[in-house]
Amino acid sequence: LSAAIYKKQQKLSNAAKMKHSSGNIINYVTVDAYRIGESPYWFHQTWTTSVQLCIALAILYNAVGAAMISSLVVIILTVLCNVPLARLQHKCKTKLMEAQDVRLKAMSESLVHMKILKLYAWEVHFKKVIEGLRKVEYKLLSAFQLMRAYNSFMFWSSPVLVSAATFLTCYLLKIPLDASNVFTFVATLRLVQEPIRLVPEVIAVVIQAKVAFTWISKFLDAPELNGQVRKKYFVGIDYRIEMNLCSFSWDENTSKPTLKNINLIVKGGEKIAICGEVGSGKSTLLAAVLGEVPKTEGMIQLCGKIAYISQNAWIQSGTVRDNILFGSSMDEEKYHNTLMRCSLVKDLEMLPYGDCTQIGERGVNLSGGQKQRVQLARALYQNADIYLLDDPFSAVDAHTATSLFNEYVMSALSEKTVLLVTHQVDFLPIFDSILFMSHGEVIRSAPYQDLLVDCEEFKDLVSAHKDIIGVSDLNNSKPTQRPKEVSITETLDIHRSRYTESGKLSPADQLIKKEERETGGAGAKPYMLYLRQNKGLLYFSLSMIAHTFFVAGQILQNWWMAANVQNPHVSALKLISVYIITGVCTMFFLLSRYLLVVVLGIQTSRSIFSQLLNSLFHAPMSFFDSTPLGRVLSRVRILNEWNVKQRCYGVKVVRFNHIFWCNRID
Repeated sequence: LSAAIYKKQQKLSNAAKMKHSSGNIINYVTVDAYRIGESPYWFHQTWTTSVQLCIALAILYNAVGAAMISSLVVIILTVLCNVPLARLQHKCKTKLMEAQDVRLKAMSESLVHMKILKLYAWEVHFKKVIEGLRKVEYKLLSAFQLMRAYNSFMFWSSPVLVSAATFLTCYLLKIPLDASNVFTFVATLRLVQEPIRLVPEVIAVVIQAKVAFTWISKFLDAPELNGQVRKKYFVGIDYRIEMNLCSFSWDENTSKPTLKNINLIVKGGEKIAICGEVGSGKSTLLAAVLGEVPKTEGMIQLCGKIAYISQNAWIQSGTVRDNILFGSSMDEEKYHNTLMRCSLVKDLEMLPYGDCTQIGERGVNLSGGQKQRVQLARALYQNADIYLLDDPFSAVDAHTATSLFNEYVMSALSEKTVLLVTHQVDFLPIFDSILFMSHGEVIRSAPYQDLLVDCEEFKDLVSAHKDIIGVSDLNNSKPTQRPKEVSITETLDIHRSRYTESGKLSPADQLIKKEERETGGAGAKPYMLYLRQNKGLLYFSLSMIAHTFFVAGQILQNWWMAANVQNPHVSALKLISVYIITGVCTMFFLLSRYLLVVVLGIQTSRSIFSQLLNSLFHAPMSFFDSTPLGRVLSRVRILNEWNVKQRCYGVKVVRFNHIFWCNRID
């Protein structure tokens, strides 16, 4: 299911992406998919409980006769009382999950842009916004937990009600109570107590799974982008890209397409430049080739593997080497050649771990030019057939841009098909053809000299961009010859030996710190930390007292019945009256225990989330640079699980790790 969600999010249409944010998709994978996967564990409990109840009722009929009917009536009434409550729980749970999605989205956006928030001193404002969303979530959470408490109370008290109703019916129907039928009744009731008490858990799991299934179904049914017709093998096919009267639109409104009447044929090995004013549709044309823009009309065919370099470099958290290889196997010669072509050798020499240096979330410790060159290296290493370059040289200086153009585009990609979006008009004379775009249309497609003569708009564009790099240098220069392979290899080997052989640099010096984990018993300290949250120790103590009285009441009930069932000095009315009064008292303590546990869970959850939020918004930027966003969001996501997994006894140890984590941030 998680794999299906991952594949689906890669195919979502633009309209669907507006409805399903990244925060929503994280919830689908981490929360909803888990709930659906957990539900089969409880599936057999639904029918085994019914079988156990039927067998128990048959035994009770054999023991007390017609008085068994009162037991059946009480059980049916208990179930019927919970039917409308289950519907309310379903509605409340749906609203609660929506509120959690909104809050998680706000959290993820704040964490992603934390540097901007700190530079503008907006932490307090955004913290208040998230706290406001959390208050809405708390209201729904409190209502949901109170309904669960009532639900559990009804089922846990049902054995007391069943026994009281049965004994009272025996008294009214003059059915004699002796040791044999009383002990048979009590023993049978004990056997079905646990299945009955699990019914609230089953109901809660079914409700959560149903809501999660609804959300994931809507996501998987969301509209997708129309896949392009791509041929993997192109023996005997001359073209690599063919567009025939194609129109594309980002929006659903097809009356005003973003690109219209695009006719394009690109042969293998051709170098095509795409230029035009800002907003003319250059980047959209590359996105259309990728299949990211819905096609409204026309025909498009692609032949071969595509590599895409975006205008804003995309860097994943990891090492430089991982970003370049991107899952491919290591080929030393090919790898070193890629580094040289992308002018990365000197940059790696300056990094403490060379190409094994962790470059942080979104490449935080690399400059814009370095990130762009890492992205270029990744595309080159994949050895694609078609390269789509969206103005990759704008992030580097003029000298580096010239070097990259010669080494990368004209040399390394000499046999590849290249579509390059660029504003650097000094590169244009070398291209086989130039697409000049305006207002979503290709105005003219021709070589550089022909465009200068025939197209006034193109001539104005060239005039507006004066010489950044001398055209004569580009025309007269051949692709830069590769330096001696030995010197580059030696440089990398010498640099690599600094951190592999000498061992002077420890893994702790890396930017991304490895998460600390402890094994073994948790001990008492984390439990005490949890109970100290927001008067948690008081609520826990009161709930334990209530639970003690509840257990004592049950013992007293059974003792009273066992000791006096054959006592001639105790009348049947007195015997049953004391039994019922004791049962009512135990139900009161049971209800008190549930309410106290709900308050304990809500208050501690509120306190822990407040600490987490304060710690995050007061943490230095070095923390966000060295901590992946997913690691932070996992803590926020698990807090959602705490909200709905409060139990009557104890708490899960995983919660306490997050208290320590909040303290470490501080």
